[in-house]
Order: sequence, then structure tokens, then C-alpha cells
Amino acid sequence: MEVPVIKLDQYLKVMGLAQTGGHAKILIQGGEVKVNGTVETRRGRKLHPGDQVEFAGETHPVELES
Repeated sequence: MEVPVIKLDQYLKVMGLAQTGGHAKILIQGGEVKVNGTVETRRGRKLHPGDQVEFAGETHPVELES
């Protein structure tokens, strides 16, 4: 059974934290996004269920349906 994943830039768009893919890229490359407590600058970083995305002082748990 495959574990569901989503790329960080897509996650920001889906969650409404970024308006567009370009906006997500700027936020990520600007060091404004953390994954599991560490600044992440890779747009293509794959997120798995249980990961924590931090942005603008808020933490968002990654919940994906298989």
C-alpha cells in the first residue's frame, strides 16, 4: 500500500497559505516555512502524514488521505 505524499509547495496552496505556486516558491525559498521544526527551502520536499508545517507562527499538521 502506497503512503500518500504531497510536495511542500502544493501543500501551501491546498491549505490556503499561499495564493499561487509562485507565491509558495517565494515563501519557501525565503526561509519562511519550517517542516518538523527545521527551515525548509526545497519546494519539492515531500510531506508525509504526521509531518508538521510551520508558517506565520502557526503549525499545521499534515493529514493526507490514501
